[in-house]
Amino acid sequence: MFETPAFAATSGAASAGGGTAAFMVQIFPLVLIFIIFYFLLIRPQQRRMKQHQAMVAAVKPRDVVVTNGGLIGKVTKVEEQEIEVEVAQGVRIRVVKSMLSDIRPHGSKPAND
Repeated sequence: MFETPAFAATSGAASAGGGTAAFMVQIFPLVLIFIIFYFLLIRPQQRRMKQHQAMVAAVKPRDVVVTNGGLIGKVTKVEEQEIEVEVAQGVRIRVVKSMLSDIRPHGSKPAND
C-alpha cells in the first residue's frame, strides 16, 4: 500500500534517463515544421529575391519597364539607384530601381506607342 523510500528513489532515477527521450519526442514536430516552412516558404522567396535583384541590375536604356504602381514606360537613363522612365512623349519620371516589377526587352512596345 505505501511505497518504501528506496523504491521511490529508484523510480525517480529511472525517469531521469527517459526525460531526454521524451524531450526529443516533443521537439521533433517543431523541427519538422521548421524544415517544411524552409523548403515551402523561405527558400522559394529567397530565390525570387535573387532573380529580382539580377533583373533590376540588368536594366538598360530602351528597355520597357513596369513599376510596382503599374506604370509602363521606356527607360531613358540608368543611374546607380534610380532610373528615368518616359511614360508618355516628353513626360519623364524618376523611379527607384527596386520598385520595378517587370522588365521587358527593348523590342516590345510601351503601353501608348
